[in-house]
Amino acid sequence: MSHGKNPLIVLLAAPETSASVLYGLYDVLASVGAVYSDMLAGTPGNEVLDIKIASADGKPFHCLGNIPVEPHIATDDEASPDAVVVCDMYTSIYDVPKGRYPREIAWLRKVHDKGALVTSVCSGSLLLAEGGMLDGREATAHWAYRDMFQRHYPQVSFRNESILCLTEEADGIVTAGGVSAWHDLTVYLITKLCGYQHAIETAKVFLISGHSEGQSPYAVMTRPMETSDAQISDCQTWIAENYEVAKPVEQMVARSGLNARTFSRRFKAATGFAPIEYVQALRIEEAKQMLETDEQLVDEVGVLVGYEDPASFRRVFKRGVGLSPAAYRKKFQRISQIAKPMAAKA
Repeated sequence: MSHGKNPLIVLLAAPETSASVLYGLYDVLASVGAVYSDMLAGTPGNEVLDIKIASADGKPFHCLGNIPVEPHIATDDEASPDAVVVCDMYTSIYDVPKGRYPREIAWLRKVHDKGALVTSVCSGSLLLAEGGMLDGREATAHWAYRDMFQRHYPQVSFRNESILCLTEEADGIVTAGGVSAWHDLTVYLITKLCGYQHAIETAKVFLISGHSEGQSPYAVMTRPMETSDAQISDCQTWIAENYEVAKPVEQMVARSGLNARTFSRRFKAATGFAPIEYVQALRIEEAKQMLETDEQLVDEVGVLVGYEDPASFRRVFKRGVGLSPAAYRKKFQRISQIAKPMAAKA
């Protein structure tokens, strides 16, 4: 633990880190205690957190976008943080970071063993998974990494709906979802280390409102095509064009020429979804696009994607998205109100 005046938070970064995450975290956390009173009374207060940027070797580098970063410390330095934030370390959803961050992972394990709270933003949780720190635990990251976690880190219970996964807090690990989830993580860290009042005041300064609805409304179904199983690939191609048909799973089974049990097993192995879950997810993705752009009634949208019963459509939609169809439309209409006038001028 830090023995200085203020709690020490270390932001771990690498060339794959987003500048918006690294410098956003730094600016907000470094302002705690100082900026709020300055905005109210014109007199800065005292900073209450010590914020340091760390990298494996401590040398200057450029992060994503060729933005320069000058770390304060290297992971080999004898820093004793109260908390660590593993910033996002971007990687393709097909590119597992095996063996890519050995020094960073060794340091994370060491400081965690010494009692530091270890947190991550977005793909930063991949480092924790690589280090075995998430084995047998629940964790989150950006929803697009769901398949990677299921295939390559099956010991981790991946919570793709969560913005902030706090279920492992008692063991000193907290993970946050997509890149903008650093807002939620920041509020959590300020509350934990500085108190609720500082968190509220900082949120007011930076207009941080959090993501109370979770990641699900933003998630998009990822559908990598299976290439090693020709029968399953053929069914994926077919259902993508025929998702609205009645009894879709039965039709895929018949098309494959397999018995139902074998088809289900091979489909799950190939896609990560049970067949009916895949169909439902596909239908909901189509419904979301209609709700975002079209003016049909909600019940009409349900029929178009294969649900004759409006109640069934609403139930399946809310279970998958976390919002009712009407609430989803309202949420994304706010974005369209900003985007459409700009698109018309282009």
